[in-house]
Amino acid sequence: MHYKEIESVCTYCGVGCDIVAEVEENGIRKIRADKDGYVSQGKLCVKGKYGYDFLTSSERVRAPRIARRFLEKNPPIAEALEGRLEPLDEEWYTTDLQSAITAAAMKLTQIRDTYGAESFCAIGGARTSCESAYLFQKFCRDSIGSPHVDNCARVCHSPSLKGMRATIGEGAATNPYNDIYEAEFILIIGSNTTEAHPIVANRIIDAARLHDNVAVIDVREIKMMKYAKHKAVIPYEANLLVLNMMAHVILKEELYNRKFVESRTSGFSAYREKILNDPYADPEFFRSVPGYEHLATLIPVIAREYALKKSMIFWGLGVTEHLDGSYAVMAITHLALLTGNIGKTGAGLMPLRGQNNVQGACDMGCLPYFAPDYQPPEKEGLMTPQLIDAMLEGKIKAMLNMGEDVAHIHPNQNKIEKALQALEFIMVQELFMTEIAKRADIVIGVKSAYEKEGVYVNAMRRLHLSQPLVKSDLPDDWEVLVKLDNAMGGSYRYESGEELWNEVREVAHRRFSGASYLRLRRHRKRGLQWPVYTEDTPVLHLLDFRTEDGLGKFLYHGYRERGQIEELRRSGGYEGFYLTTGRTLAQYNNAAQTLRSEKLNDRYGEDILLASEEDAERFPKSEYVVLASRYGKSAPLRVKFTEKIRPGTLFVTFHHAGSKINYLFGDESDELILTAAFKSVKVEVSPA
Repeated sequence: MHYKEIESVCTYCGVGCDIVAEVEENGIRKIRADKDGYVSQGKLCVKGKYGYDFLTSSERVRAPRIARRFLEKNPPIAEALEGRLEPLDEEWYTTDLQSAITAAAMKLTQIRDTYGAESFCAIGGARTSCESAYLFQKFCRDSIGSPHVDNCARVCHSPSLKGMRATIGEGAATNPYNDIYEAEFILIIGSNTTEAHPIVANRIIDAARLHDNVAVIDVREIKMMKYAKHKAVIPYEANLLVLNMMAHVILKEELYNRKFVESRTSGFSAYREKILNDPYADPEFFRSVPGYEHLATLIPVIAREYALKKSMIFWGLGVTEHLDGSYAVMAITHLALLTGNIGKTGAGLMPLRGQNNVQGACDMGCLPYFAPDYQPPEKEGLMTPQLIDAMLEGKIKAMLNMGEDVAHIHPNQNKIEKALQALEFIMVQELFMTEIAKRADIVIGVKSAYEKEGVYVNAMRRLHLSQPLVKSDLPDDWEVLVKLDNAMGGSYRYESGEELWNEVREVAHRRFSGASYLRLRRHRKRGLQWPVYTEDTPVLHLLDFRTEDGLGKFLYHGYRERGQIEELRRSGGYEGFYLTTGRTLAQYNNAAQTLRSEKLNDRYGEDILLASEEDAERFPKSEYVVLASRYGKSAPLRVKFTEKIRPGTLFVTFHHAGSKINYLFGDESDELILTAAFKSVKVEVSPA
């Protein structure tokens, strides 16, 4: 055997699969699942298996780039870099790392001196290690002195954090994935699990085949419904409505766990009274919604089974990316509190995280309202949508971006484009020239997850210390930040990721004090689930919730009628279509990495619009169509008609920037936490 086998963690979604790379002459020849893998259990999805070509792509940013237009606008910086610039093309020069850092430090110092520290913001951190995410927020808050730091949780699971913390004091998954095998009943809502989190889906499918114990609630017929005992296709924007209905059934039929409610919760009486007197919480309401009348019978069936069995709930962005995402998450935790389905093996709450380290980035304090360990910051900053407004108002002048493509994956791209143009300085740390990198003044190429050591936290709070699979002479994200701090007169002296992590263990001691590199190396197979002291914590809330008094809180919020349901009840139909968005298995998020893998791109090389076969007559007689909302237009999209989509509704992925899907969405967002309402927008269809 001429190759080495190196164990590490997959670079894609929040499942955090264990991988083994076969490495020869500093190149990966194959990636496979660790047959003893605690997470992967010997299986990987296609991204984990084949999505490593990006490492050697000719499109990697190998040398730092500085935009010609930036140097033209900043003659003193151009003068300081004289003789150190190499022409790349009509738009860019390349230079060495220290010169790029010098240029960035000069510009950031000028902006801070002219406009104040709070004219700076930092967005990103969920695609890199905890060490880099921690230093990213520390650089923003301490080196610059700005409270404005955020990460991609803003467009995914911020409502899960908000809703769960409000009710049970902690915004993370309560159980390990293997508890799926211990559960007697599993409810999936707003998660296309087989496409977005396939290795978790494998466990659920195994359980479904053995026990026929899965219910799936979604706005379209997804693959997981093939294995489901109960399949509920619901109207758009109806999650909170349906979840409150489940609670209504459990209360009305007295199926709740009286002992658990009395000993471990507060606010029950007021909650019970409100929900039993809310006409929207009664499943009979669906008798008045044309096309969805059967839900009046089906929802009580699901509610009864959930209440009477040891049950788990899984959810994804189909719950959180709505106007009432945070309230829907509270409604999910209410179901667990009502039935005692929390704080034990085989029963709990599982928000399925998107990015490989979005849990870790939030734990590290890459949020405007939380310092590391979810402590209050000295000053609260602005959330990303507020930062976009502040850019347009001239209050934010500079942005540091680390691995988050705000010019692709965020909503209202017409507005974001104007906001980015209003900035005086953008610096990006990236692997490729993503949409945000194309708009930057300085772009610094950095190591990918497969080229460095670092801690990643997956969707079940599991810490995994990754190992580099191949060597790279590019800097790690944290190394760039150290150099930038020093060039601005700071005193960072970190020599290694381990040194940074030891600081994290002190600062965020409530979760990580016992998780040394030594222990993480020793337990690389299983990983450690935070909080980690002398031992780790696979199941949360065993005795107390992580609230001030240890009790779970009931905080009822009723459904407000709108959108598709309102139109159906008013007229029995609607003009135009309701569009929702999501992922497909072969591509990942903004596709920066997966696009560079031929095996993946061949499977899904463009975003395809799915429409109902029953609506074929309503569509233009052309292969491609354009979608238009009141905010903007998509690029031409290929149409595929299917029986899996309900009439009047559409589905499309958003992986390819050229499709311009996120130009269709405006500023509508979760009212508590500003996560964009990506899961429902009214569109018109016209021929391309």
